[in-house]
Amino acid sequence: GMMPTAPAAAAAAAPPPAEVVEPAASKAHANLQLILSGEASIGLSLEFLVRSNKTDTLILTGMKKAADQRNSLCHSAIVLAHSLMNAGTTADSFLRDNLEWLSRATNWAKFSATATLGVIHRGHVKQALSLLAPYLPQAGMSASPYSEGGALFALGIIHANHGHSIRAYLLDALRSAGTNEVVQHGCALGIGISMMGSEDEDLYEELKGVLFNDSAVAGEAAALAMGLLMLGSASPKAIEEMLGYAHDTAHEKIIRGLAIGIALCMYGREEEADPLVTTLLHEQDPILRYGAMYTIAFAFAATGSNAALRKCLHVAVSDVSDDVRRAAVIAIGFVLANTPAQCPRVVKLLAESYNPHVRYGSAFAVGISCAGSGSKEALELLTPMLSDPVDYVRQGALLASSMVLMQSADHKADSKLSKHREDLRKVVGDKHEDTMTKFGAIVATGLLDAGGRNVTIGLTSRTGNKIMPAIVGMGIFSHFWFWHPLLLFVSLAFTPTAAIGLNADLRMPQWRFKSGAPPSAFAYPPPTSNEKKEVASTVATASLSTTAKAAKIDKAKKAEAEAAEKAKAAERAEEERVAKEKADLAARDAMLAKLTELHKRGSLSGVLHASLTGVAAKSEGGGAADAGDAMDTSADAGAAGKPSLEALVGEVREAHARGDISTAAVAAVLKLQPDKADEAEFDFEVLENPSRVLRSQERFCSLLPASRYEPVAKGRTSGVIMLKDTAPDAEEELLPLPAALAAASEGAEEEEPAPPEPFELPA
Repeated sequence: GMMPTAPAAAAAAAPPPAEVVEPAASKAHANLQLILSGEASIGLSLEFLVRSNKTDTLILTGMKKAADQRNSLCHSAIVLAHSLMNAGTTADSFLRDNLEWLSRATNWAKFSATATLGVIHRGHVKQALSLLAPYLPQAGMSASPYSEGGALFALGIIHANHGHSIRAYLLDALRSAGTNEVVQHGCALGIGISMMGSEDEDLYEELKGVLFNDSAVAGEAAALAMGLLMLGSASPKAIEEMLGYAHDTAHEKIIRGLAIGIALCMYGREEEADPLVTTLLHEQDPILRYGAMYTIAFAFAATGSNAALRKCLHVAVSDVSDDVRRAAVIAIGFVLANTPAQCPRVVKLLAESYNPHVRYGSAFAVGISCAGSGSKEALELLTPMLSDPVDYVRQGALLASSMVLMQSADHKADSKLSKHREDLRKVVGDKHEDTMTKFGAIVATGLLDAGGRNVTIGLTSRTGNKIMPAIVGMGIFSHFWFWHPLLLFVSLAFTPTAAIGLNADLRMPQWRFKSGAPPSAFAYPPPTSNEKKEVASTVATASLSTTAKAAKIDKAKKAEAEAAEKAKAAERAEEERVAKEKADLAARDAMLAKLTELHKRGSLSGVLHASLTGVAAKSEGGGAADAGDAMDTSADAGAAGKPSLEALVGEVREAHARGDISTAAVAAVLKLQPDKADEAEFDFEVLENPSRVLRSQERFCSLLPASRYEPVAKGRTSGVIMLKDTAPDAEEELLPLPAALAAASEGAEEEEPAPPEPFELPA
């Protein structure tokens, strides 16, 4: 906040009263800066992803059991998949619970494993350095260069496209890396990803120095990072220097980094890139022709340009190099990113090519342009490739299918999504499957449920504008074919599908709105379980066993047995009645506890919580504490103020009908009823702020009739929604920050200590 003296001081310094900065104006100014710098949206996305995380850890545990323990590639794939599933959610408990298993990652696998922390904590800028402290380079101590390099890359991912706060730190780390090419590699990637598009001369020159040392590993990352810094600048100097060095060096890795780096310089430049594309296509070195295709991909992304498509199609069928042909087809996916319906038609013939690289490219193109669309044509094109004779084509088809089916909400047993989940499970568990395909299946499993199931891959916004980091991330991700750590760039393409309502102070108030479709229409996937369903009701079995024995007993004994059985039955009925009462009370208490927990999370207003639980809202002084003590003394004493089970269920349902409590919260409470009769589904859903709203769901969303808050922009149903408060004088109930941003835990887990324990045992 402003200091109270500031306006006065300003007035003293500048006599004309017009200069006085009103506190309100300066507050608006500060908020505007937060919004324009992107800080506000990064913080809000993080809060949404942490709060709404629905990752199913059993899927990871299942893959860990199913995949071959000795296979380091599968091990690495599971670590990568874990980071995609938990991208931006800060949830890394799976790694902490499997430290011994995690420590098997060595060398570059260790680099990637450390870098995954950046994906998991992406946007968690306030704690970035303390989270990564155990792995970052420390003066006078040399840990493993692989974990140091990975941590620097992670630091870049956390600050992706928003790196000013760590620029100095990374520059210093690059200078201190000496000649350690692994640390240089991680540092260069971190600089590129965090400072993309900044055209920062000093960083560029520093990276150029690393490039000119001609070390293959460090040079490749430096070249890529130079391209990221100069993203979309079309800088003739940068392009000339990079192309010049590509002709001088003998290292394929460096030429490959330069090829992509040169392409990045032309991001979004459309026809301006044509002369460069022509130059690159005339190069002898296929790697530079490969760069020509990526230049088209970045320059014409989401434009649908016919000239660009013609060029790609021509190269896809005529170049002598498989890599170039594959890249040409992938580029088609980028050019058509804004018109997903066209892509399957354009690559249909290429998908049937005799050349496996072209088939792989067409799978990827469809994955990129139809991501998150659930497109039927896309899936029809991909299905035959799932049983392709070539292992990497199957890999591409699995990855692309996951991309297309991201956030599909059709969980019926015979749906495309369920079949895809089954395919993935089969491939991961199949002893005879090729490692390359398995790697694809594991990563594809991570993509399918990315970001706690709250993100989709979006290269363009809902209004059709290009999302720069997403296009860049996807382009570099498609290059993981040559270098696995680049796989993590895909996290830049993850766009949260959320509706986040904000008040004038950019805080989230308690607010609910309506989705006019049954909850199942847009539901999260049901949790997997590893228990077999138990079938048996005790009463039935008891009577069966007696009947079986009774057959062997003669008449007299039988009469006796029957009388005993009757007495037993009466006794049992009485026991059952008592047990039912007990169960009802236990269920009611569990429901009350659940309501209190929901209230703490900000899912329930104070007034409603008080009226449902029968606990008076905090009266002056120690009222609340007394109520708490009363509950503890004995069931009867506490029960006085509590509603009965039926009354409570009725009240909760009524609150829902009024829109005062969200459907998910009602389900969580009603789930605790002792005899769960199958509930009839609601035909609408009440969602609470912030909520996952799928792109296909937006048109069903509307305000609730008595809503206190209304969107400033009429009809906004997703993204960040600025809200007008229609009762500005009433007290506002704001949502508490989730515990992980102070460890968000569902229910009963205890809060985690802030700086986490280092993972590795010292080597």
